[in-house]
Amino acid sequence: MSGFQKLLSGVSPVAVVIISIALMLFIGFALTRLTKKLRLPNVTAYILTGILIGPYCLNLIPGRVVDGMSFLPDIALAFIAFSTGEFFRFSVLKKNGGKVVVITLLESLLASVVVFTVTFFLLRLDLAFSIVLSALAAATAPASTMMTIRQTGAKGDFVQTLLQVVALDDIVGLLAYSIPISVALASLSGSVFSFGTVIKPILANLAVLVLGGIFGLVMKWLMPKKRSTDNRLIISIATLFAFCGICALFDTSPLLGCMSMGTVYINVTDDEKLFKQLNYFSPPLLLLFFVRSGLTFRLDALTDTSSSVGGVPLILVGVIYFVVRIFGKYAGAFLGALAVGKAKSVRSYLGLALIPQAGVAIGLAALGARTLGGEAGAALETVILASSVLYELIGPACAKLALFLSGSYSTAIEDVVSVVEVEENGRKKTPVELLTERIRKIQETIPPHTQTEENEQAFTEAAEEQYQQQVYRHILLRRFGGRR
Repeated sequence: MSGFQKLLSGVSPVAVVIISIALMLFIGFALTRLTKKLRLPNVTAYILTGILIGPYCLNLIPGRVVDGMSFLPDIALAFIAFSTGEFFRFSVLKKNGGKVVVITLLESLLASVVVFTVTFFLLRLDLAFSIVLSALAAATAPASTMMTIRQTGAKGDFVQTLLQVVALDDIVGLLAYSIPISVALASLSGSVFSFGTVIKPILANLAVLVLGGIFGLVMKWLMPKKRSTDNRLIISIATLFAFCGICALFDTSPLLGCMSMGTVYINVTDDEKLFKQLNYFSPPLLLLFFVRSGLTFRLDALTDTSSSVGGVPLILVGVIYFVVRIFGKYAGAFLGALAVGKAKSVRSYLGLALIPQAGVAIGLAALGARTLGGEAGAALETVILASSVLYELIGPACAKLALFLSGSYSTAIEDVVSVVEVEENGRKKTPVELLTERIRKIQETIPPHTQTEENEQAFTEAAEEQYQQQVYRHILLRRFGGRR
């Protein structure tokens, strides 16, 4: 027990929980200042925060607090899966055709197949561990890629293909996880594989999928246009929590259902604003989830030879998973782009931009660790957390390299903005004039410093709208309240 924990030992349990949460939030935010300078995503800072204040470093957070926050993976993944449903617009899928779907399926599933082949057949790891680890290989982290695209201002067919693939990638990852985890549980229990063993998890996931769609319709019914914006936020969060609770009662993953809920809601309402409000509301919850993941990270297990799965040290499993997944992603993206006739620039470099892995994979690993339990569960979460940090360290650089090599952006100012080099009277402009005109055009495209992000703007508009309604209601009460 650290000196800080001894200090907390004499105070009430409520104070311990509140102070622990405050520490997680403050230190998580503080480390993002460092990772921002290094141009790394916030997820990296959050995981490192958990490791720093965890039992292997400063040991600031009591174990009972970490155990008491075991519900966070379900809540965090509910928000992630629901927001993923926004990208599953039927109109967009019809418009883009099947090309993006083919690329996404190949790059996601080939990564899973390659990881399973290596871990189970070559390393001889446990079947349950190999199945779940290979299923997690399908997911990626689109945040790093999208951040790099915004920073470079990249455009073109490569960027459009990349954005569509990363939007669908987590959907495939969620689908790829649901059935393998059930098969893994059957193998752990010693059940003989039969038609019932395979069909039961499929039926369970179909039921969750349908129930999630029904909840999406209920959410739409509970939130008519006249509903105040703060109540819309309350109802949407309550609906997500209720669905997670029902799934927990039946010991079923809520992922597919939450994704179905978001898909149905966006298609029947076209209400993007709610998704933006939830995305602006959820960062503190996601921060706590990722910090808690870092707190549960078994740093000693990577080097401890006794901590192994199938007799192979975890550090070796982590390194092999890290390398093999990159190969699977790259090969799958190349074959998918080749199959649908994409240009050479897309075929050759798309896989480089799909390397990062964080949010969905870490959440699924936490659920998988809880489901598998024991040494296999702890090892699964350790491997995914360690590899996620490495992926997030090299991911942005690889994405930027892919964008540059594909010709989606250039560092030369002549390629960034074009100007007319000859005036109307035929006089050729001087290099200084051309440079001045290009700088002026670039400045015109830069948004004002006061411009807010879409999520923040949606949340602010909702707050202002609610405030105006309250003021209007107050005026009416003052003017007519005394009359009968």
